[in-house]
Amino acid sequence: MPSAIALILFAYGVSTVEDVSDAPWLAGVKIAVVPVVAVAALSMAKTLCPDRTTATIAIAATAAMLLVPDAAWQFAVIAAGAIAGLAVIKTDTSGAETQKSSSSRSFGGVLIGIFFVLLIGLPILSESLDEFELEVFSGFYTSGSLVFGGGHVVLPLLEAEVVESGWVSADSFIAGYGAAQAIPGPLFTFSSYLGTDSGVFTPLWLGGLFALGAIFLPSFLLIWGALPFWTQLRSSQRFRNALAGVNAAVVGLLVSALYTPVWTSSIKAAEDLALAAVLYALLAVWKLPAWLVVVIAAGGGYVLEWL
Repeated sequence: MPSAIALILFAYGVSTVEDVSDAPWLAGVKIAVVPVVAVAALSMAKTLCPDRTTATIAIAATAAMLLVPDAAWQFAVIAAGAIAGLAVIKTDTSGAETQKSSSSRSFGGVLIGIFFVLLIGLPILSESLDEFELEVFSGFYTSGSLVFGGGHVVLPLLEAEVVESGWVSADSFIAGYGAAQAIPGPLFTFSSYLGTDSGVFTPLWLGGLFALGAIFLPSFLLIWGALPFWTQLRSSQRFRNALAGVNAAVVGLLVSALYTPVWTSSIKAAEDLALAAVLYALLAVWKLPAWLVVVIAAGGGYVLEWL
């Protein structure tokens, strides 16, 4: 909630600027997103792609997303990662947890059913009723439902929902994403900024909370729904193999997001690349916190304008 409140307030600040695209600080913040996502991709790759098999799945996922840069295609790439994991990955289940869950399997099944009903039904309902509020809820719910791995992987899905539909401008989107790096808390709270900036409700902050609830709802439904079955899933080698394939595919999705929309919307000249390199060194080599790197980047935007 503190992260969401800060991003809602930031959205109010951005909305008072008539043409945010010309702001020098925005140029710097947009560039800061490049090293932030790059560091995240490398960190995930080290953890989730420890061998040639998983690395190959990640590379294939990257290529697939770059060739077909469509948000809906992301789900197909993840499914392909699961299939590849079943086919070629062998995991060890000897350390699987065996504790029992006190949750009801029938209740869990109901929650999983609700998850799929909303995932399939909301887009159909929003298109037939043509209500902006329902369309926004459906967009954020779908983004929260189709993201595996969380964090930066949600970027292309959210861009497809809010930028391509015209709810939020591309510059405002990247500005909010950069601000999200400077604030503690889960990256999904970026949705509170987007909901506020989209103007779905008056007062604007209500739209921020509306979007925040919509994007987090799928994860609550899935976690509570899967909990009664978790012990059985954890002890299943086939499930763990598929999950390893999904995790490797997620790394590929993040690498593709690093190129588009992050790189393509931020790096326009050699000077931009130079600033990105400096910010990467501060983040990866000197281990400065992300919020400080974003602040430095905002100042770097003014330096680039002077140059």
